[in-house]
Amino acid sequence: MPLRLPRFFRKRRAPRRELADFAYLCSGNGGDCTLNHVTALRAGGEAFPAMLEAITRAQRSIELETYILRADRIGQRFQAALCERARAGVAVRVLYDAVGSFTLSAKFVSELAEAGVRVAEFRPIAPWRARWGLNRRDHKKMLILDGGLAFVGGLNIGDEYCALEDGGGGWHDAVARVEGPAVRELAALFAETWRDAGGDEIPALPEAARAAPASGDVAVHVLANSGLVSRPRMRRAYLRAIRRAEKTICIMNAYFIPDRTLRRAFAHAAQRGVSVRVIVPSRSDLHPVYYASRHLYPRLLRSGVRIFEWQGAMMHAKLAVIDGVWSTIGSYNLDRRSFVHNLEVALLMIDRELGQALERHFASDLESCTEISLADFERRPLWQSLLERVWYALRFWL
Repeated sequence: MPLRLPRFFRKRRAPRRELADFAYLCSGNGGDCTLNHVTALRAGGEAFPAMLEAITRAQRSIELETYILRADRIGQRFQAALCERARAGVAVRVLYDAVGSFTLSAKFVSELAEAGVRVAEFRPIAPWRARWGLNRRDHKKMLILDGGLAFVGGLNIGDEYCALEDGGGGWHDAVARVEGPAVRELAALFAETWRDAGGDEIPALPEAARAAPASGDVAVHVLANSGLVSRPRMRRAYLRAIRRAEKTICIMNAYFIPDRTLRRAFAHAAQRGVSVRVIVPSRSDLHPVYYASRHLYPRLLRSGVRIFEWQGAMMHAKLAVIDGVWSTIGSYNLDRRSFVHNLEVALLMIDRELGQALERHFASDLESCTEISLADFERRPLWQSLLERVWYALRFWL
């Protein structure tokens, strides 16, 4: 059953075509849709300058949440911008994951704190420390400014995500810049995780900010994995949209290990005549996940799914577009770790103009890919096949 209609549709009559678009969303995911302004940013070359500029303009509050925070060149640029705003009286909070940011120096953190930035570490891996943990990680990547502007995607803070021409690693990713009521939901998610990590109580937004009207034309549903009840939501959202697909399914996913139900949904879509295309990395920073993913290639290819391997530097995006109507950008990978263990966040968006723009981005990215054929793949060396089988068998522990 489709998600209940957004408030802005319940208040006015809308064209049948627009109402039908909401059939891609499903009930039981919590929350509601709101109208927002959304811009898709490609990789660090577009996202980092926009994020840094937004930080310099913040007047009231800045909340940065990331899995990886490095003390490298881009990390130091963020540090300088955050410290400058904190010294100017802006409430600045930084939340990073202990495992993802394992190499972060104490000096970097102390410099933030000395400037007035409040810093919290999610689930230290030391059992003698408060709120420690191992398996459940904070994989969200969000930047929230003044309660009205946010950036959400797969982009961590590290030089590997910077463009090659800027001296970075050129990792490919996707980020959504969003303005509107959805930002309040993202801020609430940050506050929940911040408290879980031992952070201070975040003051409520002023009444004027909380009463901000809808902004933009993109219907956005914020989806997060923060507890037992919410863990199945992203998987259900994908299944609903895939089963509703009529023409195209375009997916870019860095760590792609879909379970049997998702694979069947892909296969049934292909049997209906839907073009199902998936972009995955040709090289990965996580070799076990890479080999476990490749173990599924023969099954997916035989079912009609077309697989393309990104030939540039690491492809780290978590993006999908279906029929040019439903789209998502966030931190979720299509694997068990994202669906079950990690804290994740994504924007589910209903808008034809945005969806078609993302389809054009996808088509452009295909030019940097090599398509995998079943005949060629089955001629891979035996040692690769054995590695794929072993790591797939261990996929629940990756």
